[in-house]
Amino acid sequence: MKDLLDKGAVIQRDMETYAIAPHLIGGLITPKQLRDIADVAEKYNASAVKVTGAQRIAIVGIKEEDIDNAWLDLGMKPGAAIGLCVRSVKICPGTTFCKRGLQDSVAIGAKLDGAFHGRNLPNKLKIGVSGCPNSCADSHTRDIGLIGGPKGWILYLGGRGGVIPRLGDRIAMNIPDDKIFDVVERVIDIYAENGQGRERLGNYIDRIGLEEFKKQLDLLVDDLLEKSRQIDEFTTVTATQEGFNLLELETFKQFNTS
Repeated sequence: MKDLLDKGAVIQRDMETYAIAPHLIGGLITPKQLRDIADVAEKYNASAVKVTGAQRIAIVGIKEEDIDNAWLDLGMKPGAAIGLCVRSVKICPGTTFCKRGLQDSVAIGAKLDGAFHGRNLPNKLKIGVSGCPNSCADSHTRDIGLIGGPKGWILYLGGRGGVIPRLGDRIAMNIPDDKIFDVVERVIDIYAENGQGRERLGNYIDRIGLEEFKKQLDLLVDDLLEKSRQIDEFTTVTATQEGFNLLELETFKQFNTS
Protein backbone atom coordinates (compact mmCIF):
# COMPACT_ATOMS: atom_id res chain seq x y z
CA MET A 1 0.00 0.00 0.00
CA LYS A 2 1.26 3.48 -0.83
CA ASP A 3 0.13 7.05 -1.47
CA LEU A 4 -2.02 7.40 -4.59
CA LEU A 5 -0.72 10.64 -6.05
CA ASP A 6 -3.05 10.62 -9.04
CA LYS A 7 -6.04 10.48 -6.70
CA GLY A 8 -4.77 12.88 -4.05
CA ALA A 9 -4.95 10.12 -1.46
CA VAL A 10 -2.46 9.65 1.39
CA ILE A 11 -2.08 6.22 2.96
CA GLN A 12 -2.73 6.21 6.71
CA ARG A 13 -0.98 4.52 9.61
CA ASP A 14 -3.22 1.45 9.36
CA MET A 15 -1.86 0.92 5.82
CA GLU A 16 -5.41 0.19 4.67
CA THR A 17 -7.27 3.50 4.48
CA TYR A 18 -6.53 6.90 3.00
CA ALA A 19 -6.95 10.59 3.70
CA ILE A 20 -8.14 12.97 1.01
CA ALA A 21 -8.01 16.75 1.29
CA PRO A 22 -9.79 19.08 -1.15
CA HIS A 23 -7.88 22.12 -2.33
CA LEU A 24 -8.87 25.25 -0.43
CA ILE A 25 -7.26 28.57 -1.35
CA GLY A 26 -5.89 30.02 1.86
CA GLY A 27 -8.25 27.90 3.95
CA LEU A 28 -11.27 29.87 2.70
CA ILE A 29 -14.34 27.69 2.31
CA THR A 30 -18.04 28.19 1.64
CA PRO A 31 -20.84 26.85 3.83
CA LYS A 32 -21.88 24.51 1.00
CA GLN A 33 -18.38 23.08 0.73
CA LEU A 34 -18.35 22.47 4.49
CA ARG A 35 -21.65 20.61 4.22
CA ASP A 36 -20.34 18.57 1.28
CA ILE A 37 -17.25 17.56 3.25
CA ALA A 38 -19.41 16.54 6.21
CA ASP A 39 -21.75 14.56 3.97
CA VAL A 40 -18.88 12.69 2.31
CA ALA A 41 -17.25 11.94 5.67
CA GLU A 42 -20.50 10.43 6.94
CA LYS A 43 -21.37 8.58 3.73
CA TYR A 44 -18.01 6.80 3.55
CA ASN A 45 -17.61 6.27 7.30
CA ALA A 46 -14.51 8.43 7.70
CA SER A 47 -12.69 7.95 10.97
CA ALA A 48 -11.96 11.68 11.35
CA VAL A 49 -12.20 15.09 9.72
CA LYS A 50 -9.12 17.16 10.43
CA VAL A 51 -8.05 20.74 9.77
CA THR A 52 -4.44 20.55 8.52
CA GLY A 53 -1.51 22.88 9.03
CA ALA A 54 -1.63 23.67 5.31
CA GLN A 55 -5.13 25.20 5.57
CA ARG A 56 -6.90 22.16 4.11
CA ILE A 57 -9.59 19.92 5.60
CA ALA A 58 -8.67 16.24 5.42
CA ILE A 59 -11.21 13.44 5.39
CA VAL A 60 -9.38 10.59 7.10
CA GLY A 61 -10.07 6.87 6.86
CA ILE A 62 -11.46 6.47 3.33
CA LYS A 63 -11.26 2.99 1.80
CA GLU A 64 -9.41 2.72 -1.52
CA GLU A 65 -12.51 1.53 -3.37
CA ASP A 66 -14.41 4.64 -2.19
CA ILE A 67 -11.85 7.27 -3.17
CA ASP A 68 -13.13 7.98 -6.69
CA ASN A 69 -16.75 8.27 -5.59
CA ALA A 70 -15.81 10.44 -2.63
CA TRP A 71 -14.17 12.93 -4.98
CA LEU A 72 -17.18 12.85 -7.30
CA ASP A 73 -19.49 13.60 -4.39
CA LEU A 74 -17.26 16.43 -3.19
CA GLY A 75 -17.04 18.07 -6.60
CA MET A 76 -13.73 19.62 -5.55
CA LYS A 77 -10.15 19.30 -6.76
CA PRO A 78 -7.51 17.57 -4.62
CA GLY A 79 -5.03 19.71 -2.74
CA ALA A 80 -1.34 19.10 -3.46
CA ALA A 81 -0.61 17.58 -0.06
CA ILE A 82 2.05 15.16 -1.29
CA GLY A 83 4.43 14.81 -4.20
CA LEU A 84 7.28 16.84 -5.66
CA CYS A 85 5.39 20.00 -6.53
CA VAL A 86 4.22 23.42 -5.37
CA ARG A 87 1.99 22.78 -2.38
CA SER A 88 -1.08 24.81 -1.43
CA VAL A 89 -0.09 28.41 -0.68
CA LYS A 90 -0.49 29.27 2.99
CA ILE A 91 -2.21 32.65 3.38
CA CYS A 92 -2.99 34.85 6.38
CA PRO A 93 -6.13 37.06 6.48
CA GLY A 94 -4.16 40.21 5.57
CA THR A 95 -5.94 43.49 4.90
CA THR A 96 -9.01 41.59 3.70
CA PHE A 97 -9.95 40.60 7.25
CA CYS A 98 -7.24 41.40 9.80
CA LYS A 99 -6.92 44.72 11.64
CA ARG A 100 -3.12 44.32 11.69
CA GLY A 101 -2.72 43.60 7.97
CA LEU A 102 -0.37 45.85 6.02
CA GLN A 103 -0.73 44.15 2.62
CA ASP A 104 -3.44 42.17 0.83
CA SER A 105 -2.12 38.65 1.40
CA VAL A 106 -5.39 37.02 0.34
CA ALA A 107 -5.32 38.55 -3.15
CA ILE A 108 -1.60 37.95 -3.70
CA GLY A 109 -1.68 34.46 -2.20
CA ALA A 110 -4.72 33.44 -4.24
CA LYS A 111 -3.04 34.62 -7.44
CA LEU A 112 0.13 32.68 -6.66
CA ASP A 113 -1.87 29.59 -5.72
CA GLY A 114 -3.87 29.74 -8.92
CA ALA A 115 -0.73 30.03 -11.03
CA PHE A 116 1.60 27.55 -9.37
CA HIS A 117 -0.31 25.05 -7.20
CA GLY A 118 0.63 21.51 -8.23
CA ARG A 119 3.48 22.49 -10.57
CA ASN A 120 6.06 19.69 -10.69
CA LEU A 121 9.50 20.53 -9.29
CA PRO A 122 12.65 18.75 -8.05
CA ASN A 123 11.09 18.61 -4.57
CA LYS A 124 8.12 20.01 -2.72
CA LEU A 125 7.96 23.81 -2.58
CA LYS A 126 5.94 25.65 0.03
CA ILE A 127 4.85 29.28 -0.20
CA GLY A 128 3.65 31.44 2.67
CA VAL A 129 2.08 34.88 2.27
CA SER A 130 1.77 36.97 5.45
CA GLY A 131 0.20 40.42 5.45
CA CYS A 132 2.39 41.79 8.27
CA PRO A 133 5.57 40.93 10.24
CA ASN A 134 3.62 38.71 12.64
CA SER A 135 4.08 36.16 9.83
CA CYS A 136 0.98 34.10 10.56
CA ALA A 137 1.57 32.13 7.35
CA ASP A 138 4.99 30.98 8.65
CA SER A 139 6.75 32.85 5.87
CA HIS A 140 10.22 32.58 7.46
CA THR A 141 10.13 28.78 7.18
CA ARG A 142 8.66 28.47 3.69
CA ASP A 143 10.66 27.88 0.52
CA ILE A 144 9.20 31.18 -0.66
CA GLY A 145 7.99 33.52 2.04
CA LEU A 146 6.35 36.92 1.61
CA ILE A 147 5.78 39.33 4.48
CA GLY A 148 3.82 42.55 4.09
CA GLY A 149 5.31 45.87 5.17
CA PRO A 150 4.16 49.49 4.95
CA LYS A 151 5.80 49.97 1.53
CA GLY A 152 5.48 46.55 -0.07
CA TRP A 153 6.52 42.94 0.31
CA ILE A 154 9.60 41.45 1.97
CA LEU A 155 10.86 38.33 0.18
CA TYR A 156 12.41 35.39 2.03
CA LEU A 157 13.73 32.32 0.21
CA GLY A 158 14.92 28.87 1.22
CA GLY A 159 13.10 28.38 4.50
CA ARG A 160 11.86 24.99 5.67
CA GLY A 161 10.81 23.05 8.75
CA GLY A 162 11.41 19.37 9.22
CA VAL A 163 14.34 17.48 10.74
CA ILE A 164 16.91 20.04 9.59
CA PRO A 165 15.06 23.39 9.74
CA ARG A 166 16.30 26.47 7.92
CA LEU A 167 15.22 30.09 8.18
CA GLY A 168 14.70 31.76 4.83
CA ASP A 169 17.26 34.25 3.51
CA ARG A 170 15.94 37.80 3.32
CA ILE A 171 16.37 38.69 -0.35
CA ALA A 172 14.49 41.88 -1.11
CA MET A 173 12.42 44.64 0.48
CA ASN A 174 9.50 46.82 -0.60
CA ILE A 175 8.46 44.77 -3.63
CA PRO A 176 5.21 46.24 -5.00
CA ASP A 177 2.17 44.14 -5.84
CA ASP A 178 2.71 44.51 -9.57
CA LYS A 179 6.23 43.05 -9.33
CA ILE A 180 5.79 40.23 -6.83
CA PHE A 181 4.26 37.70 -9.22
CA ASP A 182 7.15 38.02 -11.69
CA VAL A 183 9.70 37.66 -8.89
CA VAL A 184 8.09 34.49 -7.52
CA GLU A 185 7.76 33.04 -11.00
CA ARG A 186 11.45 33.70 -11.62
CA VAL A 187 12.39 31.94 -8.37
CA ILE A 188 10.32 28.88 -9.27
CA ASP A 189 11.71 28.77 -12.81
CA ILE A 190 15.31 28.90 -11.54
CA TYR A 191 14.65 26.13 -9.07
CA ALA A 192 12.86 23.99 -11.68
CA GLU A 193 15.76 24.34 -14.11
CA ASN A 194 18.67 23.94 -11.69
CA GLY A 195 17.57 21.89 -8.68
CA GLN A 196 19.46 18.60 -8.50
CA GLY A 197 17.99 15.34 -7.31
CA ARG A 198 15.52 16.12 -4.58
CA GLU A 199 17.22 19.13 -3.06
CA ARG A 200 14.94 21.76 -1.57
CA LEU A 201 15.23 25.39 -2.63
CA GLY A 202 17.26 26.22 0.49
CA ASN A 203 19.73 23.43 -0.32
CA TYR A 204 20.11 24.80 -3.83
CA ILE A 205 20.82 28.29 -2.48
CA ASP A 206 23.39 26.87 -0.05
CA ARG A 207 25.04 24.89 -2.85
CA ILE A 208 25.58 27.81 -5.20
CA GLY A 209 25.78 30.61 -2.64
CA LEU A 210 23.33 33.38 -1.81
CA GLU A 211 25.03 36.08 -3.88
CA GLU A 212 25.11 33.85 -6.94
CA PHE A 213 21.43 33.10 -6.49
CA LYS A 214 20.64 36.82 -6.31
CA LYS A 215 22.45 37.25 -9.61
CA GLN A 216 20.36 34.50 -11.15
CA LEU A 217 17.26 36.32 -9.94
CA ASP A 218 18.46 39.44 -11.70
CA LEU A 219 17.31 41.52 -8.77
CA LEU A 220 20.42 43.69 -8.48
CA VAL A 221 18.31 46.82 -8.37
CA ASP A 222 18.31 49.27 -5.47
CA ASP A 223 14.56 49.31 -4.94
CA LEU A 224 14.32 45.51 -4.69
CA LEU A 225 17.52 44.25 -3.06
CA GLU A 226 17.69 44.12 0.68
CA LYS A 227 19.60 47.02 2.24
CA SER A 228 22.85 46.06 3.89
CA ARG A 229 22.30 47.24 7.44
CA GLN A 230 20.95 44.83 10.01
CA ILE A 231 17.33 45.04 11.13
CA ASP A 232 17.25 42.00 13.35
CA GLU A 233 16.00 44.06 16.27
CA PHE A 234 12.58 44.49 14.67
CA THR A 235 11.95 40.74 14.65
CA THR A 236 12.13 40.48 18.46
CA VAL A 237 8.57 39.60 19.34
CA THR A 238 7.14 39.84 22.82
CA ALA A 239 5.14 36.65 22.98
CA THR A 240 2.84 37.84 25.73
CA GLN A 241 1.65 40.88 23.78
CA GLU A 242 -0.88 41.00 21.01
CA GLY A 243 0.52 42.32 17.74
CA PHE A 244 3.57 44.58 17.63
CA ASN A 245 4.97 46.43 20.57
CA LEU A 246 5.71 50.08 19.88
CA LEU A 247 9.47 49.57 19.55
CA GLU A 248 9.05 46.80 17.00
CA LEU A 249 6.61 48.74 14.88
CA GLU A 250 8.69 51.92 14.95
CA THR A 251 11.90 50.07 14.03
CA PHE A 252 10.13 48.29 11.17
CA LYS A 253 8.65 51.53 9.82
CA GLN A 254 12.00 53.35 10.03
CA PHE A 255 13.69 50.62 8.02
CA ASN A 256 11.01 50.56 5.35
CA THR A 257 10.94 54.31 4.91
CA SER A 258 14.69 54.96 4.92
